[in-house]
Amino acid sequence: MTARRVLIIDDKKDTVLTLQRLLQLLDYEVDVAFDGKSGIEKARIFRPEVVLCDIGLPGEADGYAVAHILRKSEQFRTTFLIAVTGYGSENDKQRAREAGFDLFLTKPIDAIALTKIISDRFVDTS
Repeated sequence: MTARRVLIIDDKKDTVLTLQRLLQLLDYEVDVAFDGKSGIEKARIFRPEVVLCDIGLPGEADGYAVAHILRKSEQFRTTFLIAVTGYGSENDKQRAREAGFDLFLTKPIDAIALTKIISDRFVDTS
């Protein structure tokens, strides 16, 4: 199986490194960014098939902005965008959908459930 690319964008380094190690153990190619601006830049270079993105990011671009910017690009039209956040209100979920996220997960997340969601995304349906 060819490694699939996952980008993790989150300012919590412990969370990022834990998810990165777990996904790498499952043969995913993983890149990371700790703020929205660098996440967008890495996405353009790394070309991930899945992006796990926190909403409350420091700097110029929060998670909503990241999703919105990525979705404006043809390159990311089919990228699976997952919001992984501590924000959980209905308004937050609506804003995430409007920004372009495909899925909304509230922290703390179940790492096993997350890996199943990601692996299900790559199941060959042909």
